[in-house]
Amino acid sequence: MKKVILIVVSVMLIAFAAFAQNENQLFSRLQGIYSSGTDFFNVDGIEINSQTKAEEFSKKNILKHFSKLKIKEKDLMQGDSTLGFRNFYVVKKYEEPKGVLNSVSFYFVENKNNQILAVTFASLMATNQALERQLVPLLRDGAIPPRVFNSFGADSINFAGRRIKIGRNCAWRGVNNMQCPSYGQMSWSVHATSESAQQDIDTQVARIFNQKKGKTVLDTTATVIFEGVEVPARKIVYDFTGITSLLLTMEGGKRLNIYFVVAPVRNNYVSCVMSFWDTDQINKSGLPPLIERVMSLKSNSSNPTH
Repeated sequence: MKKVILIVVSVMLIAFAAFAQNENQLFSRLQGIYSSGTDFFNVDGIEINSQTKAEEFSKKNILKHFSKLKIKEKDLMQGDSTLGFRNFYVVKKYEEPKGVLNSVSFYFVENKNNQILAVTFASLMATNQALERQLVPLLRDGAIPPRVFNSFGADSINFAGRRIKIGRNCAWRGVNNMQCPSYGQMSWSVHATSESAQQDIDTQVARIFNQKKGKTVLDTTATVIFEGVEVPARKIVYDFTGITSLLLTMEGGKRLNIYFVVAPVRNNYVSCVMSFWDTDQINKSGLPPLIERVMSLKSNSSNPTH
C-alpha cells in the first residue's frame, strides 16, 4: 500500500512540476499593461485584452456591454467545454488589409462572482487555442504575476527579460510597442519557437506591403547584432514624399526606415519591428538612441531583394 501511495504522490508531484514549469515559460513571454479597467497583453505575436463587467453572466448583458465587439446573439451558441466553467466562445476571421488574414477569438466567461469576464485574442496568424485555454483560467483567477506588467510612467522597460533604460518622453503605443519622439520606435513579441516568431514577422511585412502607403525605395537584407546575437534583418525604406497625413505632420519626416528581426533571446525567440524617420536623431551607429539599446549594425553591406 505504501508503494502505491508513493507512486501516486510522485506522479502528482511530477505533474505539478510540469504545470508550474509551463506557467513559468508562459510568464517569461507574456507582457502586459493596465489601462482604464482593461488589461492588455502580448505573447507569441497575439494581442490580448481582458475586461470585467460587474453584471450577471448572461447573453443579454454580454450583448449590452460588449456591443463594440459586434457580437450577435446567434454567435453566443457554444462554449469551450474544456475550461470547466460557464463561457461562450466565438471565433471570427477577416481580411484587413486585403490579403492579410486576421484571427480573433472571444471568450465571455463567468467569473467567481457570477460576473462577466471578456477576453479577446487577436492575431495575424491562426488561432492558438492551446494558449487561449491556458491563459483564460489564469485571467479568471487573477493569477497573472505583477512582474508581467509594465507601468506607463516608468523610465525603463522589460525587453524580453532585460531591463532597458528609456527617456521620460517615451510613451507606450501598445503592449510591447514603445515610441520615443526623435529617438525611434520599436514593437516586439516574445515567442516560444522560432517558427512562430518568423511567421509573425512575415505577416507584419505582408500587412505593410498590402497597405500600399508610400513608395518602397529600398528592400534589403543587412547583418545586425540583436541582443548580442548576429542575425539577418530585413530593412525596408518607404518614401512618403507628396503624401499628406497626420502621422507625417506629427513626425515631420518623409522617409521611414524599418528593420524586421527574428532572433533567439534568453531562452525564447523575439520578433521585433524597429522604425525611425529620416529626421530623427541618427547617431554614428546609423541608428537612433532607442533602437541602439537592442541592436547594432554589423556592416554596411546589403543584398537587395527587390
